[in-house]
Amino acid sequence: MTSMHPLELGVNIDHVATLRQARITSYPDPVAAAVSAVAGGADSITVHLREDRRHIQERDVLLLQESLRVPLNLEMAVTRGMLDFAHKVRPRFCCLVPERREELTTEGGLNVAAQVPRITDACAQLHAAGIRVSLFIDPAPAQIDAARECGAPAIELHTGAYADAGDAAARGRELKSIQQATEQGLRLGLHVNAGHGLNYDNVHHIARIAGLRELNIGHSIVAQAVFVGIEQAVRGMKQLLQEARSP
Repeated sequence: MTSMHPLELGVNIDHVATLRQARITSYPDPVAAAVSAVAGGADSITVHLREDRRHIQERDVLLLQESLRVPLNLEMAVTRGMLDFAHKVRPRFCCLVPERREELTTEGGLNVAAQVPRITDACAQLHAAGIRVSLFIDPAPAQIDAARECGAPAIELHTGAYADAGDAAARGRELKSIQQATEQGLRLGLHVNAGHGLNYDNVHHIARIAGLRELNIGHSIVAQAVFVGIEQAVRGMKQLLQEARSP
């Protein structure tokens, strides 16, 4: 039985930048939001620098890397431009994700099994720059095996199907799939994280999965921050994770 060690919380601040970009203003500042998130207990800060720059900008990433006292996790597509940018910034972590311009948010995991040589090369380049790589994948056995084959030390399991399940039976099936995927990743020696679509109402059962090391949560925290502020919104989510891991 895997021990229930403390579960870390990575806070994604993309949608603070979404609000800023809606009017192309200088506020709200994602860097200030990150500082408040850390004050509330965030163990890391995640940003996704998208090809279309719809929210986070290059300057945000550079400032975050300079100012944060917790690790920065850069989500990025597997492109030459993004690999070059990661080499320039050298965040502690990079998470390779799929990306399509027309999607509202990342829909589904990276199909690692279909592009092992390409992902292997990207992992090797980032590793050479001293960056720890994770792959954002669906909780599917073939994708987990492929992630290990590519040399990635970590995976982040996509929890969107669980979060979007229409009833308790469907949610239970998705939860079991994530549990099994976590166990498989651990057997292969991978560091296993999870995230996408998690909120204050659905996070408990995911947080209870033994072996998961970190949950990355963004939209629900930023939405809650509209009412209570970033620091308190993060503090509330962190408390839920701690309660889920309590004996």
